[in-house]
Amino acid sequence: MHTPDPGGFFSFEHEGSESKDRLSGFGFGDDIRLRDEFGNTWRGSAEHAADGTVRYTFRNNRGKTISGMAEGVCVTLRDEKGKTWRGFID
Repeated sequence: MHTPDPGGFFSFEHEGSESKDRLSGFGFGDDIRLRDEFGNTWRGSAEHAADGTVRYTFRNNRGKTISGMAEGVCVTLRDEKGKTWRGFID
C-alpha cells in the first residue's frame, strides 16, 4: 500500500519560551522548508515509520538540527539543546 508523502503547512512554537519562538512553513516528503522568527531557513524531510508515526528532521544553514515525531497532525520536535517544540500540520 502506498501512502502519500507526509506534509502540508507546519507551525511550531518553542514550549516554555516567553518570547514565543516559532517555526513555520510548508512542504511534503523530502522537500519541507520552514522559517524561524529570525528569517533563517530550515530544510527538512519526513519519513514514515512502521508504527504509523512520521519522523521529521530539519537543518538550518548553520548546521543546527531539530527532529522529532508526529502522530496524526500533532508534532513534537527537540533541538540540539533539548528544547521542545510543539506544533501541528495542516
